[in-house]
Amino acid sequence: MGMASVNTASEGMQLCIFDLRRGQQEGQELDKILFFFPADLPFATQLSVIGLSEGLITFTRIFSPDAACEVIEAERHSHVFFEAESDIWMVMVVEKSKESKAACQVDALRKVLKEVHSLFVLFHGTMRSMLEKETSGGLIRSHLYPFITDYLSDFLIGKKLQLPSFHDCLMERGTVQMLTVGREAAIEVQSLVKVLECSAGTTSCYSLVLFQDLLVSTTLSPDDTISLFTYAVLRLTPHALSSGATSWSYLQRTNAGSQVPALSTITNSGSVSDNIYRSRDTSLDQDNNCQVKRPLHHNRWFRGNDGFLASDIWGADNGSQTSVTPIVYLQLTEERMYLCAYQYKSLTIILLVPVSSILNGEQGLSLVKQQVFENASLKMLRVEEKLSKGWGGENAYHVSGYRYLLVDDERVSRASPPAKVMTLAKDSLLAMSKLREEVNLEKRAKCSSSEVNCDKELEICVRAKNGAWVIARTSRGKELYMVLEKASEMLLYASDAVEKFSNRYCSGVFSLD
Repeated sequence: MGMASVNTASEGMQLCIFDLRRGQQEGQELDKILFFFPADLPFATQLSVIGLSEGLITFTRIFSPDAACEVIEAERHSHVFFEAESDIWMVMVVEKSKESKAACQVDALRKVLKEVHSLFVLFHGTMRSMLEKETSGGLIRSHLYPFITDYLSDFLIGKKLQLPSFHDCLMERGTVQMLTVGREAAIEVQSLVKVLECSAGTTSCYSLVLFQDLLVSTTLSPDDTISLFTYAVLRLTPHALSSGATSWSYLQRTNAGSQVPALSTITNSGSVSDNIYRSRDTSLDQDNNCQVKRPLHHNRWFRGNDGFLASDIWGADNGSQTSVTPIVYLQLTEERMYLCAYQYKSLTIILLVPVSSILNGEQGLSLVKQQVFENASLKMLRVEEKLSKGWGGENAYHVSGYRYLLVDDERVSRASPPAKVMTLAKDSLLAMSKLREEVNLEKRAKCSSSEVNCDKELEICVRAKNGAWVIARTSRGKELYMVLEKASEMLLYASDAVEKFSNRYCSGVFSLD
């Protein structure tokens, strides 16, 4: 898949996280750095990048105190900003080249920053809470460096980071992809969810059901659903567990087998950072109980004989060989939950059980797993059979003649399969990438103004250099992006094609009538 290439050995891309509440005294500037990539750059260079970013944030707040800075386009670099938490900023600086000037989607890069932050919070809680727990900053640095380097390894091919580019213009990060199910299958899924809740023995448990790499059911909040769905597709689903297996999901970017040289490159960068920051954060050496977990480490999950997924990432339970069950944090309440994952063929079920409701730790949790298996195994089998019968394969959502992306206001997306999108000409993809940037600018302008309603209707049709029609329509909080390469030269023909698609697949939401 084509993306904007960045050589990790150069300064083509820099990613930093810093805290504006720290390092404001002369001689303490290094304290504000929580993460920097590449980690082997001199501290003077790191401080220079962060100092410039801090200056840009301060300057733009003069003109827009209520709206955070999102992007600054300089002659040679793009500076992408994301305020992950109050006064904690993530900044990506991407060097421009002849290819990347037309390749990098700023909005897609911001969503990369949002994604890695949400995954970090899922397993470690908020960054601010970690800083309050251990004020020297050593604790959070020791977790951020391996976590983000593991995350970035998914973007590596050879020695280059493959950042999102114009080839990804018909994909939407930060959304879930849903499986369309029939009435009978939906009833079976609802019945399964109720059995799972009853088997857990607590009313405050949550579940997530996936088929292949698609979401079937969730009882979580939208933010927690997206975080857990993203992690499941990256590391837990059958595609993720099968070494070298391919997936149509944009989250499965590369094959594990092709990443061996790349992983060694970025891991070396992580080890450099670990040594550098441990030399500063002496409190870590005093705390031998601080064991860093790496939930994004590759090939560390496996399916046990009972169908439940296990991993050695979190170590083994004291006095036994049983793998420790991971604990995740809910975003709104920061409640700690055990993550129990069960897999049967193409069906993956994730059950979140409150830590506070389980006595005796792993021993008590094993009883819950046993109850789930005994009460729900037959229902899981029936659900998997029904979903498999109705599954149309990787091209299930392909519509002949169309290359499209549909995004709704509930953060659910549906798109043409990546293999079909790759058949589009480069000119078509470049035109769509540019069009999406224009739409994003229009959306930001409306939402930053005094207008109460940010979801006004919008329609843009552009003729690409190769003659393809590139179309964007927004209506009632939903967005439709479409490329028509075999359409007539007449705009009326292209408009009619969009109308037909809207009426058949979108309940007429994007129709102009």
